[in-house]
Amino acid sequence: MSVSLERIVVEPKTQATAVVIWLHGLGDSGAGFAPVVPALGLPADHAIRFIFPHAPEQAVTINGGYVMRAWYDIKSMDLHDRADMQGVLESEKRVAALINEQIAAGIASERIVLAGFSQGGVMSLFSGLRFPEQLAGIMALSCYLPTGDVLPAELSAANRNTPILQQHGLQDDVVPLSAGTLAKEALITGGYNVVWQTYPMPHSVIPAQLKEISKWLLQRFEM
Repeated sequence: MSVSLERIVVEPKTQATAVVIWLHGLGDSGAGFAPVVPALGLPADHAIRFIFPHAPEQAVTINGGYVMRAWYDIKSMDLHDRADMQGVLESEKRVAALINEQIAAGIASERIVLAGFSQGGVMSLFSGLRFPEQLAGIMALSCYLPTGDVLPAELSAANRNTPILQQHGLQDDVVPLSAGTLAKEALITGGYNVVWQTYPMPHSVIPAQLKEISKWLLQRFEM
């Protein structure tokens, strides 16, 4: 399996000293979230490199086998049998390879935030909790744990105290609020450092969120 992912990279005006890897949702691509960078309203001299990878194309069961960009197959709407775990594990390798590329390029792991929306958020949570080196933070938007209401196996001791930002829409009809809440409760019960925020929105991202994301990122990177 090739683990290298095509991606869109948005470089800061100054030399990058931090990285955000942002994973898109089902059927989207890195291009779907790349425009978020100027919308975050970060300081002009911020030093954050943003990476928006494209998921591989594959057939998605819940969409009648239609081929689209997906981090893993979605088998059903049942939260406890929704994610194809073999696909999740394969995408985890791709995500880890992206992180390790940045480490090899001189960015310390504790200066890397792993973020994602919907299916991408599932991957950011799963991969971040299991990554063997400390990350700056994990951002999980409108998503769930692929393991349902329990934490994944083989959790990383390095990321036991890593800040986690979870945001979810109160009117989300794609990933129900209850699915995000189950993830939050499992994380909190497991002793993780979770900030949980909800918004009056469907399965989307709104400006009020971006303000909080910007603030949270600046705190993670102490900018």
